This record gives sequence, structure tokens and C-alpha cells, in this order.
Amino acid sequence: MAVEARRARALFASDPEKSRGRLCPEPPSATRSDFRRDCDRIIHSTAFRRLAHKTQVFVFHEGDHFRTRLTHTLEVTQIARSLARALGLDEDLAEALALGHDLGHPPFGHAGERALDRCLATCGGFDHNAQTLRVVTALERRYAAFDGLNLTWETLEGLVKHNGPLTDREGRAIGRHRERGLPHGIAQYQRVQDLELWSLASAEAQVAALADDIAYDAHDIDDGLRAGLFALGDLADVMLLHDIMEEIARTCAGLDTTRSTHELMRRLITRMIADVIAETDNRLRALGARSVADVRAAANPVAAFSAAMADSDRTIKGFLYPRMYRHPRVSRIMGQAEEVVADLFERYLSKPHDMPGERHHGADDGAGHLRAIADFIAGMTDRYALIEHARLFDTTPELR
Repeated sequence: MAVEARRARALFASDPEKSRGRLCPEPPSATRSDFRRDCDRIIHSTAFRRLAHKTQVFVFHEGDHFRTRLTHTLEVTQIARSLARALGLDEDLAEALALGHDLGHPPFGHAGERALDRCLATCGGFDHNAQTLRVVTALERRYAAFDGLNLTWETLEGLVKHNGPLTDREGRAIGRHRERGLPHGIAQYQRVQDLELWSLASAEAQVAALADDIAYDAHDIDDGLRAGLFALGDLADVMLLHDIMEEIARTCAGLDTTRSTHELMRRLITRMIADVIAETDNRLRALGARSVADVRAAANPVAAFSAAMADSDRTIKGFLYPRMYRHPRVSRIMGQAEEVVADLFERYLSKPHDMPGERHHGADDGAGHLRAIADFIAGMTDRYALIEHARLFDTTPELR
């Protein structure tokens, strides 16, 4: 029987025994590594459960078979563990980063994020990665001794930097943050605990980011086909998908559309994983990495697609963008979703006591008040946001 390849721990892997620890020191577990405990804390968090009812692309009542933030997260986690196992990395850290990477997403996916970003324009905007950091360091309130989940430094670093450094050595924002500066939540936390925003993250964080790309490519194609936004034959315009479809036709003649689609997704994921493993091996050998410090200090990420696969990844996303993410049907619904989020924000701002429970207390009348409203809305599921909107307004869109 074939067994899944599992390499011995690599020299450049993160080692839980050498973790930089937690902001609030805790006794070690007798049965779990520090990174395993991070996984478990994320799984048991309220924010993780809410992912089951948050939009990936399609809102919850459009069908039971479309991905949600939770199912997407689980798929990313499976791919991240496979990559970590094959490369000799710490599987638990890779899993923790995959499990936690979307905790900060508001309801209605990127539509909700765009709406909250506009609502917070006067105080730094809204960024879902920064919100993830706020969730795991402040907003989860489960433990007697601290707010947040008190995750290890390595997990916090990976959640913040999985897409690369955020600043230069002097602390100036770079990349997509160059114009607006660091997101508020990240800049605020950096004053509490230095996450070395100028360096690359661990190899585990890098493979978790690639796992996210792989899951998006494969499963958004699957959901787009299921929704009827495009047909299987349309994918022949994308070279990598064309090659896989021809391979399926040769080796599995006569498959129905459903099985052909699943076979395409399976083979696409397999090819992309194999490509990342090969390219990452090549980069690590070229770097001569012998520690996680070598990975962080490298000039470029060690985990990556090959040039050819990176081009295929861009082509797939280029196919999906107009046909799925900007499809008139999806755009119309997401436009209405943005209005729901904006309506809720403005209502809670003008009438704080309309916020349920005690959430309207304890914030000042300035930026802190705006952030408190955004924190509350960002934690909502799609369904709860619509229920709240219907409670406060005479008409609420059905988002269909």
C-alpha cells in the first residue's frame, strides 16, 4: 500500500521547543506542543465557528454546496499540512496558520471588507488580516488570565506576514501598505509585541499562503461551474486546465460532467502541490538554509510556485475575475451586501444603544468608538447581519 511521504523535520523548520513563546507566559502542556495548542485554541474559538456562516463567494442561502469561509479554511488546512509534511516542516504550525488565516473576515466576504474600509476611512480603514490579529489577541474573551487566544509568537507572525514583509528595516510600510501605512490593528499590536514586520515569515507561513492560493483556484472554479457562471468547456482557454482536461479525456473516457469536474479539481490541486514542493526544494537548496532564521533573512520567499505555475495561477485568476468575482449576478448581490454593512455601521454610529447587549459601552466617541462598531459588525455572520438589518430598517435586501 502506498503511504504519504513524510520527511524528517528539516533544519529550517520551525521547532515548537524553540518557540519565542506567548505574550502571557503559560506552563507547557504535558501532551501537546505549543503549536498544537495554537491549532486547538483556534478551532475552539467563537470566531472559527462563525466562519461556517460567512460568505466565500456565494451567500449562505444560494445553496448548501457552495464553499463558506469555514469549508474554504478546512481545504486550505489540508493542503497546508500536505505541503508541510512533504517538506519536513512543522505540520501543526502550518495548520494553525491555515485555520486562523480568515478569522478576521467580516460578513459577505470582500464586499463587507470594502464597506467597513470606507466606514473607517477617517481612522485607518479596515483590513481583514489586521482584524484577524485583533481577533486572536484581543476580541476572543475565553480565558481567565488574558484577552485573545495568547497564541505563540510564531503563529502571530505567520498570520500577519504570510504574504511577505510589511515594512522595511526602518519601519516604513512597503508593498500594498506603502500608500496608506500599516493597518491600524497591526500597528497597534506592534507596540505591544514586536513581530519583526521587516522580515519574511517562516516556511510554514509561506506554504500556508500558497495553500490558500491553490484552494482558491480549484474550488472557486468548482463553485463557479456549480453556479452556472461558466461552463466546463470555457476552461479550455486556460492552458493548464486544457492540458488536464485532455488528460482526463484520454484516461477516463465517458465521464459525466460532475465527475469530470471533480477529477479536474483533484488533478489541478495535485499538480500545484507537486510544483510547490519541487520549487521550494530548489530554493531551499540554493539558499543553503539550515535554520528558520535563514528562511526569515532570505531576500525572497523560499516557498513558491515555479515560474510556469505562477503564470498558470495568474491565468486562472484572470479567468475567474470577470466570469465569477465580477459576474453581474455576483456583483449585484455583493453591492447590496455592502449597503447592508454600511447601513448597520451608520445606525450603530448614530444610535449606539441599538447595538445589542452591552457592546455600545466602554468606547470613547472618537476612533475607539468607530473601531468598536467595526469589531461588532466584522464578527457577524451573513445571516445575523441580515437579521440585524431587518430589525433596524423597514426593508432588507434578500441578496438573491
